[in-house]
Amino acid sequence: MIKIVTLIGARPQIIKASALSRAIRNHFADSIQEVIVHTGQHYDQNMSAVFIEQLEIPQPNYNLQVGSGTHGKQTARMLEGIEEILLSEKPDFLVVYGDTNSTIAGAMAAAKIHIPVVHIEAGLRSFNKTMPEEINRIACDHMSTLLFSPTLAGLNNLLREGFVVGNQAPFTSDHPGVFHCGDVMFDNSLYFSTISSKESRVLSENQLLPDAFILATIHRDHNTDDRQNMESLFSTLLEASRMTGRKVVLPLHPRTASVLEKQLTVELYKLVSEGKHIRILPPVSFFDMIELERHCHLVMTDSGGVQKEAYFFNKPVVILRNETEWVEIVDAGAGKVCGTHREKILDAVNIFSTRPAPSFPPVFGDGKAAEFICKTLINCK
Repeated sequence: MIKIVTLIGARPQIIKASALSRAIRNHFADSIQEVIVHTGQHYDQNMSAVFIEQLEIPQPNYNLQVGSGTHGKQTARMLEGIEEILLSEKPDFLVVYGDTNSTIAGAMAAAKIHIPVVHIEAGLRSFNKTMPEEINRIACDHMSTLLFSPTLAGLNNLLREGFVVGNQAPFTSDHPGVFHCGDVMFDNSLYFSTISSKESRVLSENQLLPDAFILATIHRDHNTDDRQNMESLFSTLLEASRMTGRKVVLPLHPRTASVLEKQLTVELYKLVSEGKHIRILPPVSFFDMIELERHCHLVMTDSGGVQKEAYFFNKPVVILRNETEWVEIVDAGAGKVCGTHREKILDAVNIFSTRPAPSFPPVFGDGKAAEFICKTLINCK
C-alpha cells in the first residue's frame, strides 16, 4: 500500500480533492492510504468546512489554520507546518492541486526533503507573471515528479518548457512523468450534478427561473483591489442586466464583500445594493453553485474554475480577466476574454444572448481522471 498526503487549502482545492478521495474510497481503498492536510488558507465556514462535509471528503488529519496574510507570510507559515507533517508522516507522494499559495508551499516543502510531488492541473499557463497564481503553477511544475495535465493545451505548454512526455519510470523531479489525464473537476461535475438538483434550494429560495438570470463571480485581487476595475465591472454588470432583461446573480466572495462599499462610488454602491438588477448572495455551497451554473443564461467571471464549470454545463462565459489558462474554451467559441473593458464585456454578453449557442466539444476528458491518477500513482511506486 502507498501513502499519499493530499494538500488542500482553498475552496477549489477542496472540491478537486473530493474526486481523488472518492476514487480511493470506491476503487483503491486497499492500495492507497490518504492523509489530508488542510492549510486553512480559506477559513470561512461556507468556503471550507461546509464543502468538506458536502463533498464527502474525509475530515482533514491536520489543519494548519494559517488564515489570511501577505503572500510571503502566508506561504512561510504553510511551509513550516507542511514540512513538519511530511517529516512525521513520511508519505510516498505529496499531492497538490492548482496554483494557490498552499500549492507552492507544499511543493517546495516536499521537494526539498525529496518527497515526490504530484501536481494535478499541471501545465496551465496564463502567460501573465504579474499573477501570483502563474508564478505558483510554473514553479510547482518544475519541482514535481508526476505532472497530470487536464488538457492537451496544458500538455503542450509543458513540452514547450522542456518536459518530455515519453519518459519511463522510475520518475524523479529531474526525470518526471508527464500525463494527459482529463480534468478532475469534470469528474465532479458529472457526479455531483445529479445530487445538487435534490440538495440545493438556491433557485427556489431566490425566486430564480431557468435561463432568466446571469451568473457572475468576482474575486481576483487585481479586480477587487483596484477601484477603477471594480467600478467598471459593477457598472457593466448593471448594464448587462438592463440590456438583457435578466438579473445578475452574484455570490459574493469574502474578499469582494470586504471592499465592495469602499471601492464603489456612493451612487454605484446604492444601485448595486438595491437588488433591482444585481442579486448579491453570500458565498454559496458547491451544490448551490452547480445549480446556478446549470440554470443560468450565461456566466461572467474572473475565476478559472468557474470558467470550466460553465463549459461543463454548456454555458457560454464572459471572462473578466485579460487572459485565461483555459484556452480551449475560447477556441471552441464558448468564451470571450474581456478583462474589465465595458464595451468588450457588453459586446460578448450581446453575442451570447442573441446568436446561436456555441459548441462545447469534449476537451476535458471522460470523467475518470481521478481513477487514472490513482492507477498511475500505484504503478509508479
